[in-house]
Amino acid sequence: MKLSPAPREVRLAGAVIAVPSLALLVFGVIVLVNGLGSPAQPGNNVYVESGTFIVVALAFLAASAGLVLGQTWARSPGVVIALIVVGLGWYLLGPSGEPAWGVPIALFGIATLVLLFRAPSRAWALGLREGETETEAAERGGLAGRRAEREGQDED
Repeated sequence: MKLSPAPREVRLAGAVIAVPSLALLVFGVIVLVNGLGSPAQPGNNVYVESGTFIVVALAFLAASAGLVLGQTWARSPGVVIALIVVGLGWYLLGPSGEPAWGVPIALFGIATLVLLFRAPSRAWALGLREGETETEAAERGGLAGRRAEREGQDED
């Protein structure tokens, strides 16, 4: 698979998103292992709970891999993941009273948002060419137009 020309910020954001994604995966496995050793409780399905954590973690890891590989589809999920991480950090910092966990987690999410909204990342996501304005890119079709031009050149 050929890597797309994504800026360094996008690839770094993908690596940053991998950390909470892997943590969520580990948490899901821990919930499953702890639940298997405990007696069943009414209204508590440990398989569903751990399965939810694991499936969400795998989706987050897919978005992380997409950003590392420079896939434009992964930017929006990356932004959503970063916002979730910021919210988690805020919750730990405020209502839960756990600033030792909340501050670094919130900073992780904020750093990811900054990386995904820096000028090179934004230009990449919009399909801008060097020296091109957003209006010119929109008239050309943005990223879809750039992709169509590239595919047309490949056929020649």
